[in-house]
Amino acid sequence: MAESSCLPLVVLLLAAAAAAAPDLARQLDLFDPARAASDAASTNVTVPCAQAMAAFADGLATHQDWAAKMFDASGRYSTGFLWGNNFWLGSSDLCMTLEENAVVPAVFSVARFSLDVPRITAKTRTVHVGMCLPRACGLEDLRVLVGAGLTQLEQRNATLEAVRSPQLDEYRFYADGTFVVLALVCALVLALMVAGSIVDARKPPPPAAPATPECEDGSVGKPPIALDVVPAPKRKMALSAFLVCFSVQRNARAIFDQSVGGDTLAPIHGLRFLSMVWVILGHSCIVIFKYADNTDFRGVVEREFLFQTISNAAFSVDTFFFISGLLFSFLYFRTTAKVDLNKITKATGLKSKGLQFFGLLAYRFGRLTAPYMFVLGVVQVSMRWFYHKSVFEPPTLDHENCPQYWWRNLLYINTLFPVKDMCMLWSWYLADDTQFYVLGALLMMVAVERFRTAALVFGGLMFSSWCTTAYIAFNNDHNPSMDDPLALFDKIYDKPWTRLGPYLVGMATGWLLFTMNCRLRLGKGGAALGWSVCAAVMLSLLYGLYDAQLDAYTSAAYSSLSHTAWALGTAWVIVACSTGHGGFVGRLLSAPSLYPMSRVTYCAYLIHPLIIRMMVMYVDSPLHLARTTVMLLFLGHVVLSYLIAFAISVSFEAPVVALLRLISPKKE
Repeated sequence: MAESSCLPLVVLLLAAAAAAAPDLARQLDLFDPARAASDAASTNVTVPCAQAMAAFADGLATHQDWAAKMFDASGRYSTGFLWGNNFWLGSSDLCMTLEENAVVPAVFSVARFSLDVPRITAKTRTVHVGMCLPRACGLEDLRVLVGAGLTQLEQRNATLEAVRSPQLDEYRFYADGTFVVLALVCALVLALMVAGSIVDARKPPPPAAPATPECEDGSVGKPPIALDVVPAPKRKMALSAFLVCFSVQRNARAIFDQSVGGDTLAPIHGLRFLSMVWVILGHSCIVIFKYADNTDFRGVVEREFLFQTISNAAFSVDTFFFISGLLFSFLYFRTTAKVDLNKITKATGLKSKGLQFFGLLAYRFGRLTAPYMFVLGVVQVSMRWFYHKSVFEPPTLDHENCPQYWWRNLLYINTLFPVKDMCMLWSWYLADDTQFYVLGALLMMVAVERFRTAALVFGGLMFSSWCTTAYIAFNNDHNPSMDDPLALFDKIYDKPWTRLGPYLVGMATGWLLFTMNCRLRLGKGGAALGWSVCAAVMLSLLYGLYDAQLDAYTSAAYSSLSHTAWALGTAWVIVACSTGHGGFVGRLLSAPSLYPMSRVTYCAYLIHPLIIRMMVMYVDSPLHLARTTVMLLFLGHVVLSYLIAFAISVSFEAPVVALLRLISPKKE
């Protein structure tokens, strides 16, 4: 009796499921090429379009192969809508084969809809539908055809937002003014590289520089880094010396040199490279998740414990800020202790300080800007091409913002403006770091003569940054345990007054390493305690918010202090590894095999988001997310980013560094 009583319930459930399936398909029926072909005659399309659509309808009715392919190349709802599939694109590649070889030439277009289906999902979705239709139909004809077939249902609100066609778009990148400038610059640089390589090949090899401890005077054979940034006395530069700065073999040797170098510390190399890999991992996930046919998979993996490694990848940028502050402070104090900068500037007092300050800025600007502006131009042309030619819409408005606001990037002030107007969104780090560099230069010049005053200002800046961040987080109800890390990008994430802490910690660490000359007497127990505290702090920052519930005050405190706490943990890593207490970690971070990757990390940072976008937007269909897919794509992004970064570094970064050293004054 029990089994027979359950039978009607099972039948009812099966009937409901059977009824729901066609209803779902009907609610999500946004475009049907066969329906468009049959309705074309009754719509207000052009005569050529109406005739072509009639031929398409006849081809479908008579089972013509070209018409079947045209129908098959168009996108439509199939499955996965409730799993986050918003790209019903069909196949633009298949449609392009019909561009010339069909009875009716075809063209591929993409329609973007705003879809609200409350009986299926509470969210308003943006859906992209691919359309392979006769080429005789222009964009306005396509809008009419799509609009005519978009029947309004009682429980559905669908709106056509835009129609665009990569094939009908007349954009040609070689006619773009920016591309022409880039081509001329590349031709000039290539000519200089060829000439420099020939001149360098004819010169005798330079004598090997003797090895010296990196914390004492690792600058043998080249001027200290801080001296590279003060005004040089006038002297003639030989043409051959200028050309050799562009020598490929010389710059490649410098990149692959297995010595630490006089402008860094050994563990910095490994830390910089590993942090860059972490940045690429975070950016890969952000872009890949956007262009997937199962975007709700992200919500599943985000609930996993180890995904906190990706969601907290913002700490990798704090590591970069820390490294920048540390090296600037360490090298500046080391140089001022060994060299009288008044003799270099041939001035005293405020005039000498002013010359030092503007020399520092000039070096920084020259050092960073050449590869930066080159990549910015490449990004502008690439994103403009994607906007016109890809079946996907670009993730940001670089094709509009870069031509209009590139000067903000050039001046490194783009984080002082709204994020919606930013060109190269990831360049926010360069702007903040340069602004910190200016502030750090002023602080260190004061510290050389009035250390207590500089220390008071240092503490005031740190405290004010904490308070400002806490205030903004509290007023905006920011909850770091629940919100997306980029949720308040324009208010907290990219603003210099909220990200200053790690840079200041780096400056303090650099001063500490200088004062103790990279020597620290510490027993095994003390070292073990230091590493234990460091691991506890950094692991709690990475994974401590998993399933945590924070109130408003705790959230504000965490937002305020977490970045500085991460920098303090990183400070212990560098201090321990630089003073002989690093153990396995020290050997890993100081491995000579990581030095080349570290030296091209700046260029890798510049180019890697473009590599990620290209690998996604060049295809004609969305990705299907899976753990192995994401990891394989990520590894490909790392390898390709560093290969291209090496080419950019040899062409634009290393020659500028060599030129700056060529014109810098030498130690008397």
